[in-house]
Amino acid sequence: MKTMLATALLAAGLPAAAAPAEPLSLLGISAGKGGATISAPMQVIILLTLMTLLPAAVMCITPFLRITVVLHFLRQALGTQTAPSNQVLLGLALFLTILIMQPVASDMYHQAWEPMEAGQLTAQQAMDAGARPLRAFLVRFAREKDIRLFLQLAHRPAPRTPADLDLSVLIPAYILSELKTGFQIGAVLFLPFLVIDLVVASVTLSVGMMQLPPVMISAPFKVLLFVLVDGWNLVVGSLMKSFYQ
Repeated sequence: MKTMLATALLAAGLPAAAAPAEPLSLLGISAGKGGATISAPMQVIILLTLMTLLPAAVMCITPFLRITVVLHFLRQALGTQTAPSNQVLLGLALFLTILIMQPVASDMYHQAWEPMEAGQLTAQQAMDAGARPLRAFLVRFAREKDIRLFLQLAHRPAPRTPADLDLSVLIPAYILSELKTGFQIGAVLFLPFLVIDLVVASVTLSVGMMQLPPVMISAPFKVLLFVLVDGWNLVVGSLMKSFYQ
């Protein structure tokens, strides 16, 4: 049997004593033997899981949350219903988010992914190193009050430094803080358009014009005011500057 196997290998042009194959690598993690590394099927499962969680991560732990809330309030204040469309607003929010998060993503890549690919860090060490730039970003915008709330809910002691905060506490605190900030900005945007609605409603009621609803009459005036003051530049510029302070 051994002679037949050696003959078959030679006939196929393969050495009988082949060198050990290179370990399979996926996501930059080698699938070696002995349980020291993650197996290829498990890496595929991890990759698919991360892909399903990616939209939620993009929406909740990036500036995408605040930007979309503000843009939604702006469209409601203008009274344009579906203009701009949801696709346009989401696209604008996505590209603004990429612009803001690019330095953070670059730090995460250089501090975690590159050393892991080079074999200098294990997967767990790379996750810890990649979480540091993200944690520093979240701490900048998470309110202390929200952080204390989730520390109490999780029954955890207050950390000595912000760098010691766990992401399971920091992420929901950041989400609450961004929602509050987005609603505050949206309320400020609503005020000038609300004044226009009140003026138009008072005028139409005083002259007895009941054929058209006041909202239809005030909509062109609100759009005209927004265009005259270059509203998109002001809103987007203010949003972007709020993340760089």
